[in-house]
Amino acid sequence: MSERIRLVEVGPRDGLQNEQTHVSVVTRIELIKKLAACGLQQIEVGAFVSPKWVPQMADSAAVVAAVQSVVPQPWVLVPNLRGLADAQAAGASHIAVFTAASETFSQKNTNASITQSLERIAEVAGQAKAAGLQVRGYVSCALGCPYEGAIKPQAVLDVTSRLLAVGCSEVSIGDTIGVGTLTGVRELFKQLTAQFGADRLAAHFHDTYGQALANLTAALDCGVRTIDSSVAGLGGCPYAPGATGNVATEDVVRFCEGQGLATGVDPGALSVVGNWISEQLGHPNASRAGRAICAT
Repeated sequence: MSERIRLVEVGPRDGLQNEQTHVSVVTRIELIKKLAACGLQQIEVGAFVSPKWVPQMADSAAVVAAVQSVVPQPWVLVPNLRGLADAQAAGASHIAVFTAASETFSQKNTNASITQSLERIAEVAGQAKAAGLQVRGYVSCALGCPYEGAIKPQAVLDVTSRLLAVGCSEVSIGDTIGVGTLTGVRELFKQLTAQFGADRLAAHFHDTYGQALANLTAALDCGVRTIDSSVAGLGGCPYAPGATGNVATEDVVRFCEGQGLATGVDPGALSVVGNWISEQLGHPNASRAGRAICAT
């Protein structure tokens, strides 16, 4: 293997937050520990958001406390200063902040404009950096919005620039509703990497139209080596009807290692975890590679 891919497993947060049935803290903790045992070192373990709006992320403090010793870099999502304070009290050392490239989506998702969300992020990131925490940023709807349609690359560049300027060590570029195409992703990431460098970017693709792996090819061709993915393809978006989950981690591992890119993840063990969590949630495993590996 000539190069190493850095995987950020988002299943325990981005994957579970939209589940309609309750997912217990015990199950969330067990999932994270199983994922870490497969070799995943960076896992998004929870979110310090209001349980009124995201009930599946309730008690994230208990989750963080339980997995600190097994996950080298446990990321948590924080929306505001209150969330940051709660994350710090729980002992979190890696936080993620989020905004969007679509004005309408930002209003629907956070009840704030892009400018307002960036002002809030600047406060959170400033305090987090001062406390020695790592900060990564998310840009939603980078390739399309359920309300506005296609998003211009310049809008994504503008938001990415602001996130890096306030202290994010990297920015994850999200195709939230999975409408990206190979050509569109290549053009966007060519511009992003030219302006910011590939090492400060991550690719976060959903697989609504089955194009996520093709789109990852375009991002990889532009030099990006950090990929967000979700075990068993868990996830979705409550503001995007029909949007499916993130690209499955099992599929990404299979794809990358087939290209000579090392992930450090045991594909067989990971596929077993994907089947297990799918059974816990009561729906089919969305990973093609995971299903195939478990069937052999």
